[in-house]
Amino acid sequence: MEWTPALIWLALALLLGLAELTSGALVLLALAIAATLTAAVATLELSLAGQLLAMGAFSGVLVPLAVWKIRPWFSPRGVAYGTTGSGVEKGRRYTTLTRDFDGATGIKINGDFYRLRVAADSDEKSGETVLPAGTPVIFERFDGTTAVVRLSQPASHQDAPHDKEQ
Repeated sequence: MEWTPALIWLALALLLGLAELTSGALVLLALAIAATLTAAVATLELSLAGQLLAMGAFSGVLVPLAVWKIRPWFSPRGVAYGTTGSGVEKGRRYTTLTRDFDGATGIKINGDFYRLRVAADSDEKSGETVLPAGTPVIFERFDGTTAVVRLSQPASHQDAPHDKEQ
């Protein structure tokens, strides 16, 4: 079997498609489709520059399409990616955590740990960066990568989330 440019593009498409199985971001799948389309263009016996130009054009259309239009269909409902720090967390109640490896006090927002500082207009603990684990706080804003919080009263029974019994 002779390796023609079309077969090389198809082999590349197969490798990109298999690599997509490890990422799930759909970018590699879009590149695999672009490589398959480039294999079809390669059968027209274009030069390597023409094939690379075709791959670039196909990728330029398919990658943004996959990321902006197709990937949201596969995202879990209610997950708003890229919202941390945009103000949507303001006023939400969190409980403090202590990080294992360095003992830092912070809160987890959207799965990410942020060190905290008690807001200056809070009570006697203003400016504190160390609070006991489990302390209820209300998020106010970010100051760089530090979460500025104010102390909160523990959630009442009415505010507490109700778990469904199964």
